[in-house]
Amino acid sequence: MQIIYILWLRQIKKYFRSKSRIIGSLGQPVLFLVAFGFGFGAIYKKAEGGNYIQFLAPGIIMMSVLFTAIFSGIELIWDKQFGFLKETMAAPVYRIQIMLGRTLGGATVATIQGIIVLLLTLLVGFKIDNLFLLPLGILFIFIVALLFTSLGTAIAAVLEDMQGFQMIMNFLVMPIFFLSGALFPLHGIPVFLEVIAKFDPLSYGIDGFRQALISQAHFGIGIDITVLSVVTLLILFAGSYLFERIEA
Repeated sequence: MQIIYILWLRQIKKYFRSKSRIIGSLGQPVLFLVAFGFGFGAIYKKAEGGNYIQFLAPGIIMMSVLFTAIFSGIELIWDKQFGFLKETMAAPVYRIQIMLGRTLGGATVATIQGIIVLLLTLLVGFKIDNLFLLPLGILFIFIVALLFTSLGTAIAAVLEDMQGFQMIMNFLVMPIFFLSGALFPLHGIPVFLEVIAKFDPLSYGIDGFRQALISQAHFGIGIDITVLSVVTLLILFAGSYLFERIEA
């Protein structure tokens, strides 16, 4: 258990030591909030959708969590190339403990990132309907962070270079985000898009998060947390298996 704590703490310390990383990672969420929130706000209101910032903010928060979590896999490739992973693997501990420590650390960093973006959304007019459900919203942030950190780790475990990882991540991340209902409601969309959204795990994270913050849900919070939990466990298992097979 000690190695899990050490690796978890290492990830968090690296995050807070890099102020440029924190500031840089906020650029995209702020851009999306301003450009989409105010750019399409009037159109959304005319379509009787209400305040678009209220709808958009949970999706942008989860976007930040998604990007931060899944790209944490780059650190695994970096550690492979520079030998830190080999030193860690030489420790007299189970490899699954190393994987869990790294994954929990990455998920915690992504959760912190999501909370920071949540605070930023309040500055542009987002309002939380029920503060008592905020802990439930943060739980959804953490589950999504854990899911996609595990996915990033699983993919990084079978790759050797950063260029390949970035290409695969870009191929996965953008469809996962844009087809999740982060930017548009899932009701009334073409059937094929709705089917795709149902197979997108981020859809359930955003849906549950919206329910917790602004009392709007498409699938239902019970379905959201069930699907997310099952998918997260499956990805964690796959990530653990692939990490065990790393030749370090």
